[in-house]
Amino acid sequence: MVDLDSQQHVIHACREHDVKFIRLWFTDILGILKSVAITVEDLEHALADGITFDGSSIEGFARRDEADMKVLPDPATFQVLPWRPRERATARMFCDVVKADGTLFEGDPRYILKQQLRRASAAGFTSYVSPEIEFFYFKDMHGTEPIDAGGYFDLTPLDSGSDLRRETVLTLEEMGIPVVLSHHEAAPGQHEIDLRYTDALTMADSIMTYRLVVKEVAMRHGVYATFMPKPRTDQNGSGMHLQLSLFRGEENAFADPAAPNGISTLAQHYMAGLLRHAPEMMLVTNQWVNSYRRIVPGFEAPTHVGWSTRNHADLLRVPQPNPDRPDTARIEYRVPDAAANPYLLFAATLAAGLTGIEAAYPLPPALDRAVTEMSADELATRGIVPLPASLGEAIPVFEQSSLMRDAFGPHIVRSLVANKRQEWEQFRREVTEFELRRYLGNL
Repeated sequence: MVDLDSQQHVIHACREHDVKFIRLWFTDILGILKSVAITVEDLEHALADGITFDGSSIEGFARRDEADMKVLPDPATFQVLPWRPRERATARMFCDVVKADGTLFEGDPRYILKQQLRRASAAGFTSYVSPEIEFFYFKDMHGTEPIDAGGYFDLTPLDSGSDLRRETVLTLEEMGIPVVLSHHEAAPGQHEIDLRYTDALTMADSIMTYRLVVKEVAMRHGVYATFMPKPRTDQNGSGMHLQLSLFRGEENAFADPAAPNGISTLAQHYMAGLLRHAPEMMLVTNQWVNSYRRIVPGFEAPTHVGWSTRNHADLLRVPQPNPDRPDTARIEYRVPDAAANPYLLFAATLAAGLTGIEAAYPLPPALDRAVTEMSADELATRGIVPLPASLGEAIPVFEQSSLMRDAFGPHIVRSLVANKRQEWEQFRREVTEFELRRYLGNL
């Protein structure tokens, strides 16, 4: 139940901004944004008691014999939606999902992340994240014709998406989501906007908002924005590279200016946890059939478990911290794609990293050259294992992972595995355009 002061703050904000409608947002197990709208007249009831919905209609939620669920708004996430009319305005709040009796629901991705954040807090840590999120602008949703012919860091006239990015950044910042930078990415029509680091729960909410804002702005300008991991065969896919760090109060626990690469022993254990458990997490970091089109050599996406300070195609990278600001020490996790569920993604990476710290996992040596330059025998000798190369490979690795079962609980694991098995089986039965081009005229 929301405390009275928080209720009054939200009610006052609605009066101040002439808010008539409030959209209550939450996500299903796949990270798809869901919403139910109420009027301001029902706000006090919603804050006190929640709003009931049919959980059996939401992917990964209740079974049909336990269908009634509730969403409880989080007043800290109240924001007016800038793209809606200013008169009789619309606001949003993210929600936690609870059962009909008011107990927390173990299948809510936001709840799963909160559990891992409590684990980190008990150890004295706050988890901070800054994501670099890539996406494509296409002329419409029916094809992959890009809106521009630009390349990495190109400016107008090649980069016709610069105005779209500008409007997106202004909208995000109006909603209290600060942006570090934005630019054209490597592929035609591909763009990137990086969000300024904040705590993991706030960032997961921000990513869900970010995706909607990008699409809303694009739609207003008559183009289509997509976070599909690999929409074009001949171009880079869209990643969501994560800049990760742990803080103790105001101190960056990953920073050690006297250590090699400026990172502490604790950070090295955290990295070792990510490396060891990366294959088990792939069903979360890369959850779609299409995700594995991006995880191939030649497109700056990791294919093996390894780390370095330079190579942008490795799973983990240690950026060089600013020598005058040791608090900038961080690690970059590069395998997640832009369509991942951020709540489960952050929960998984935090679980792996904290396990690495608790068990003092040793960090293997950094890679001295690209894995594409090594033979299979050398990779095996050095213990450099491949990541799952398809959704079909990722499913059993995730299902058998004790780390994922402990972090997510049986409900999430069971529901996610069932959903992904169905997706994989549907894909296996599909005759693709590649097969028709390759075989129809020859066989």
